Amino acid sequence: MIKHLLSACTLGLLISLPLHAQRMDGFVKSNEEKQESIESQFKETVDFSRFKIHLEAITSDPHPAGSAANDKVKDYMVASMEKSGWDVKVYPYDVYLTIGQGESAVELVTPIRQPLNQQEYVLPENPYSMHPDLKKGWNAFSGTGDVTAEVVYANYGTKADFEKLKKEGIDVKGKIVIARYGANFRGYKAKFAEEYGAAGLIIYTDPGDAGYAKGLVYPDGLYYNESSIQRGSLLTAPWTGDALTPFEPALPLDGKTKVKRITPEEAGLHTIPVTPIPYGSAREIFARMKGKPVTSDWQGGLPYTYRYDGGEELLVRLMVEQERGYVRANNVIGTLKGETNPDEWIILGCHFDAWSFGSTDPNSGTAMLLSMAETLGKMAEQGIKPGRSIMIAHWDAEEHGVIGSTEWVEQLRDELGAKAVAYINLDAAVAGRNFGGSASPSMKKIMADAAKAVAYPDSSKTVYEVWARGKEEPAIGNLGGGSDHIAFYMHLGIPSINAGAGGPTLYHTNYDDLYFYENFADPTWQMGGTVEQVIGVMALRLANADIIPYHLSRYAKDLDLHFENAEKQVKEFHKDFTGFDKAKSTISELKTSSEALEEKIQSAIASGSLDGKKAKTINKELMALEKSFIDPKGMYFGDWYRSLYASTDPFSGYASWVLPGIQYEVEMKSTDKLEEWDERYAAAITDLKNKMDSLANKL
Repeated sequence: MIKHLLSACTLGLLISLPLHAQRMDGFVKSNEEKQESIESQFKETVDFSRFKIHLEAITSDPHPAGSAANDKVKDYMVASMEKSGWDVKVYPYDVYLTIGQGESAVELVTPIRQPLNQQEYVLPENPYSMHPDLKKGWNAFSGTGDVTAEVVYANYGTKADFEKLKKEGIDVKGKIVIARYGANFRGYKAKFAEEYGAAGLIIYTDPGDAGYAKGLVYPDGLYYNESSIQRGSLLTAPWTGDALTPFEPALPLDGKTKVKRITPEEAGLHTIPVTPIPYGSAREIFARMKGKPVTSDWQGGLPYTYRYDGGEELLVRLMVEQERGYVRANNVIGTLKGETNPDEWIILGCHFDAWSFGSTDPNSGTAMLLSMAETLGKMAEQGIKPGRSIMIAHWDAEEHGVIGSTEWVEQLRDELGAKAVAYINLDAAVAGRNFGGSASPSMKKIMADAAKAVAYPDSSKTVYEVWARGKEEPAIGNLGGGSDHIAFYMHLGIPSINAGAGGPTLYHTNYDDLYFYENFADPTWQMGGTVEQVIGVMALRLANADIIPYHLSRYAKDLDLHFENAEKQVKEFHKDFTGFDKAKSTISELKTSSEALEEKIQSAIASGSLDGKKAKTINKELMALEKSFIDPKGMYFGDWYRSLYASTDPFSGYASWVLPGIQYEVEMKSTDKLEEWDERYAAAITDLKNKMDSLANKL
C-alpha cells in the first residue's frame, strides 16, 4: 500500500511539473509517446519496499572480497536476478590479493609500554558493532614486517610533505612514519614513505579533518569517533585491476585459457608494514612527541602541538603480517535481452565486496540494482521489453583496486568496444539524500533529463530541481578515479556516468552498517526507490531511443573550458607559453560540426524518415565517437590509461584529471612535451570532428 500511495503521489506531482513536457532526445514522435507510457509504468512498478529488503539481506554480515560471506552475497544476487527473469552469468577470476586480513599490532615501547587500540568500540545502541566477524583496521597490500623505531609525522604523506621533511632536516630513514588520511590516495602515502626510506607507516584519520572538530561524533553525530578506522587498499600499480595481469584478464588458473602473469616484484608492491589506527590511538603517540613544532598548515585537531618527530625517547612498535596469493573473485552479470537491438548494450554496475557491512558503500547501490532488476523483470513479463539489451553487473574485489570490473572489461574488450552504448556506475548510489553525479560530456544531459522526470521524496519538486538548487544547471562533475567506471571510460572509451545520492559516511569503517543507514543515511527509506526511478528512466531512454541520445555539442563546450584552464596552469610556471593553438583551433571546428550534426539528427527524427536499418547505421557511428580520445600510446605515467580526455589522477588516485597528458606536464612543471600534446589532442579532436562530418553527410 505504501508503494502505491507513493507512486500515485509521484505521478500526480509529475503531471503538474512543466519540466516533464520537455521533448525526449533521440525519439521519433510516435515512439516518444510510447516511451512516456513505458516510463510511467516503470515508475509505478517500482516497489519502494524492496530496497530495504535487499539491503538488509546483503549487509547483515561483513563481506570483504575472498570471504565466505561475500560468496553468500554473490549467491543471493544470482538467485534474486534469476527469479526476476534475467539471464545471469558468473565470471570467475583468480586475482592476486592479500589473503584474509592478516595480523597486526601497534604499541608504545618507550617511555611506557602500551598497546594501542585497532578496532572500533562496541556500542550498546548498535547491535551490529558486536558482530563476531568484525576485524581490526587493516590496509590490503601492506608489506609484512615487525619494526620498533622512532616516529616521524608526515602530515598527509604527499610527495610535497616528504620534501618538506627533507628541507626541515628530518630524516625519515629507518623511522616509522605517521600520516593522516586525506589529500591523496593512501597507497601513495605508503609509496612515498618507502621511497624516502621509512621502515613502516601508520595512517590515521585526524579529528580536525573528520572527527570532533567538525561536529558531533558517532553515534551522536555523523563524524568519526575516537575508535573509527578507515580501511582500504594500498595498491599503486600504474594500471587499474589485478596487480599481476595488466592489459589481460586474470582468468582462472585452472581454466583452459592461460594468461601470462608478471611477478609480484615486477608489480612494485609495497614491502614496508602499513596499518591504519583511530585518532584515539594516534593521540597516545602525538602526546609524547618532543621534536620541533610543525608549521600551522600541518597542525591537526588533536589537543597537542604537532611535531615533526618524536625524539629518541619515543619508540613505537609496528607489526603487520599479511599473506598474499590468489583469491577467486566473481562478477555477476545479468542480462535483459533487447528486442530490437540486442547487440547494443546499456550496462549498469556496482561492486558488492565491502570492507565490513557496506550498507552505504557500496551495497546501497547493489540493493537498488537488485530492486531495478525486479521492476524491469516484471515489465518484461508483461511484454514491455527494452529495445537494446540492459545489463546489470555486480563487481567483485573493487575495494582492493577496482579489480573485478577491470578484468571483465579486459576479457570482453573487443565485444564491449563494438556493443557498449554506455556504462552507468552506481557505487554507494543510495548513501544519502543528495543526488548528483559525474559524466563524460555526451552523457551529462541525459542524466539531468532523467532527474527531471522523477519527483523528489516528501517534496513538490523534481529530483533535478532539488539537485540544481535554484541554478539553471546542476553541478555535474568530470569522471575521476576510485570506482568501476575506470576501465570502461579510460581504457576503452565507452561513454560513462557515475551517479547516485550521497550523504553522511563513516567511510570504510566497521560502522557502515544498517544501524548507521537507518539513523543517518536515509531514515525515511525513500531514496532507494527514487534513485531506482531516475537510473531506470535513464537506462530505458538509452535502451529505447531510435537514435542514441548522446549530447554531441557538449564536447566542444567542455573542451573549450578545459583547455582554457590548462593554459592558465601552464602559464603559471612557463610565462612564455603561447597556448595550445592547434588543439584550440580544432575545438572551434568541432563546435560547428557537432551543432550541424545535432541539427541533422533532429531533422531526421522530426521527419519520420528513419527506418530501422538507417538508425542502426547512425547509432553504430555514434558509438564510435568517444573512441576518438583513445590513444594506443596512452599516458606517460601509465600506458594502460588510454583516454586523452580523462584519467585517474596518478598522484592522488581519486581526482579527475581532464586532459591528463597535459595535466601530467603541469604537475611535473615540465615543458618538454607540451608541443607533442598539442598535436596529439588536435589529432584526436580532428578525428572526432571528421567522424561527425562523415555521419552528417549520410543524413
